[in-house]
Amino acid sequence: MKDRPTDIDVTVLASALGAWGIEPAMLTHAPVGFGDHHWVAADAEGRRTFVTVADLAHKPHCGPDAAGAWTGLSRAMNTAATLESALGAAALVAPLRTGGGETLLRLTDRYAVSVFPYVDAPTGHFGQVLAPGARRKLVERLAQLHATQPPSTTPVHEPALPGRPAIEAALADPQRFRADSGPYAQRCQALLSTNYAALRSTLERFDSGTAQLASDASTAATVVTHGEPHPGNVLDPGGRTLLVDWDTVALAPPERDLWLATDAPEDLTRYAELTGHRPDPTLLAYYELRWSLDDMAAALDVFGTRHPDTADTRQAWEGLVDAVAALADSQG
Repeated sequence: MKDRPTDIDVTVLASALGAWGIEPAMLTHAPVGFGDHHWVAADAEGRRTFVTVADLAHKPHCGPDAAGAWTGLSRAMNTAATLESALGAAALVAPLRTGGGETLLRLTDRYAVSVFPYVDAPTGHFGQVLAPGARRKLVERLAQLHATQPPSTTPVHEPALPGRPAIEAALADPQRFRADSGPYAQRCQALLSTNYAALRSTLERFDSGTAQLASDASTAATVVTHGEPHPGNVLDPGGRTLLVDWDTVALAPPERDLWLATDAPEDLTRYAELTGHRPDPTLLAYYELRWSLDDMAAALDVFGTRHPDTADTRQAWEGLVDAVAALADSQG
């Protein structure tokens, strides 16, 4: 997140890092990503680690509430740590374990903290179009991940949309976005009203795809998927190609990752050569549709309550507009 949270006590955070044997001389907020909060910790000798504070109240893919999200996120972080043991640090950046072997600690009832090695490498960004060589390396990295034996802690991906209630509530009553809630409320109301029919039709199509996926569950191939392997979650894309940000890791069809990594036939052919699995175009389209619905739900969750005008809410608004446009276009 770009905005520094006002309800996280940095003194308490610094103290929590002691579980990892870290005594930060400096703790610097890092305005990157969307969803979690980040800091860079530096000790007296200048050694750095990357600190992530997750907002358990807003992690529906990990669990429906803070308690459920804690369990889901703990499983995800433990999975990533185990994957590093199997794949090596040259493939991913996984959470470090505390002296007690934990990958995630409670900071407050709402927040949880994890710590990662600090990697001095360029990162990509969401929406970036990778050069063909870099894209090929990402697909090959995913093939390597997908061929790995799933750790016992790996969450199971649920096709049903976790943010569906937020979408249903917004479509059922666009007037709920009251002007006094914040600067984007009435814009949400207008956007949803204008695109109501297309969004309803899209949800019906998504439900049909979800039902088909559920009926095929007993025979469909499932692998360890990252969940969000876009360039923003890759350090040194085209070079070392290190996968980061593992809260969405889950057992799922490979297409959950592949649609976001490439749409080039030659890359999908390369994936099939490496794994023996030929990507299913229907599933690729399904997961692309699901991504836009997830983005829409996340933004509506923000704008359905009181909100200010900040860098984060501006980013959420841009994401909502893009998601609704993609969903409306998909009906064409």
